[in-house]
Amino acid sequence: MTDKELLELFHSGKREKAYTLLIETYQQRIYYHIRRMVQNHDDADDVMQNTFIKIWKGLENFRADSQLFTWIYRIATNETITFINSRNRKATISFDGPDSDDDERSYSPSNYIKGDSHQVDGDTILQKLQRAIDTLPEKQKLVFNLRYYDEMPYEQMSEVLGTSEGALKASYHHAAQKIEKFLLSTD
Repeated sequence: MTDKELLELFHSGKREKAYTLLIETYQQRIYYHIRRMVQNHDDADDVMQNTFIKIWKGLENFRADSQLFTWIYRIATNETITFINSRNRKATISFDGPDSDDDERSYSPSNYIKGDSHQVDGDTILQKLQRAIDTLPEKQKLVFNLRYYDEMPYEQMSEVLGTSEGALKASYHHAAQKIEKFLLSTD
């Protein structure tokens, strides 16, 4: 079903059906987009739920100035950034305090445990790549994930993030350089 057909179904009064189809269409892509940024399944589920709640509340007012997919990605991105900022504030406040717990510190790239084996497998490579991505500033991390994993064109990324294509290309270039430097400097 196309986005146009989904919106027509929604506006024709069959909102629940349209919303169910919308979730079926975009849930997996949105989940992985969020998951790459928060790196925790439960957190990704929470952010995804908040995203789809915002979509449900805002779908009536969607003007179709952009593609539905772009609008959904923008909401997911904003919800993820809000979550990350909130988590970072909580981690800063409770870091090493009496109420701190291991979950909040587990997001640090330094907490990945290296195995005793010197064999390199796919999981090790992915963990190393993820550690490299984790060292990036949030904006570069977001741009890198959208371009590298989602293969999103710069034009569409510009609509999602509200940033010029040139700035996005520069962010991606700097992110790729930093990741390459990280990968070459670690074992």
